[in-house]
Amino acid sequence: MPRKQQTYPFWLGGVGGSLAAACTHPLDLTKVRLQTAKPKPGMPAPSMLWVIRTTISREGFRSLYTGLSASILRQMTYSLTRLGVYERIKETLSQNGKPSPATLLAGAMVAGGAGGIAGNPADILLVRMTSDSIKPIEQRYNYSNALTGLVSLVKDEGLKGLTRGLGANTTRAVLMNASQVGSYDYIKTTLLSRPVPIIDYQFRDNLLCHTAASCLAGTIATTVCAPADVLRSRLMSASSSQSSLEVLTRSLREEGPRFLFKGWTPAFIRLGPNTVLMFVFFEQLKKGWRTLFPVAP
Repeated sequence: MPRKQQTYPFWLGGVGGSLAAACTHPLDLTKVRLQTAKPKPGMPAPSMLWVIRTTISREGFRSLYTGLSASILRQMTYSLTRLGVYERIKETLSQNGKPSPATLLAGAMVAGGAGGIAGNPADILLVRMTSDSIKPIEQRYNYSNALTGLVSLVKDEGLKGLTRGLGANTTRAVLMNASQVGSYDYIKTTLLSRPVPIIDYQFRDNLLCHTAASCLAGTIATTVCAPADVLRSRLMSASSSQSSLEVLTRSLREEGPRFLFKGWTPAFIRLGPNTVLMFVFFEQLKKGWRTLFPVAP
């Protein structure tokens, strides 16, 4: 009789993502401010260090955590859904044998799309709250926290306001889950299945393996998602209603194609540790769940 498969709570990924976001939020804020900054004629583009230094000098160190409540809300909607749905898809596929990498990649894309839709309102709040202080006073939203921001968003823009940037955000979420979760799963499985060439080292299912796989997954995800991430940030921070095509066309005309990778460095510096922490926390939470609720033989 086959051994019963271990299952995990749907919310486990959201908790892991929230723990990671609490550690890397200042880098997320820096990334959004770089992506939404308007170029000034004759002035060099702001750097990551310049944004961090300016933020601290003007608003204080605590301002680096502006919008943290929106970040936690985002993880408990977006990451909870994308990781939870992916785990359920993988469990279902595994009942008929080991699924192929292509099948798991497709499952990761479906789960990412679901997460993008679920987390879109929180994403809007996160982008607006982290970029608010660099806007002219009359254009600021002044959300005090994620919950009051959500109420203000619906009150001012209606339920339609919750879908602002949904297309770009869902596209980014599909790319993110495929390149981050899908690649992590594939890389981890590969590391565990055979020795690493040159150094002839065989990984075990432990912290070192999780860290190595998540570092590579973070690099892949940052590069794949950069263009959609920039478009998403600009659409969500805009006070007027603009389409993705309008933002893309205007930005290409004014800044050239390099704008699509604007903020790549802070995005990588943020997403790299975030990916590592998220998967390390997620794997440890799963390990703890297996210890507390072992599957009966």
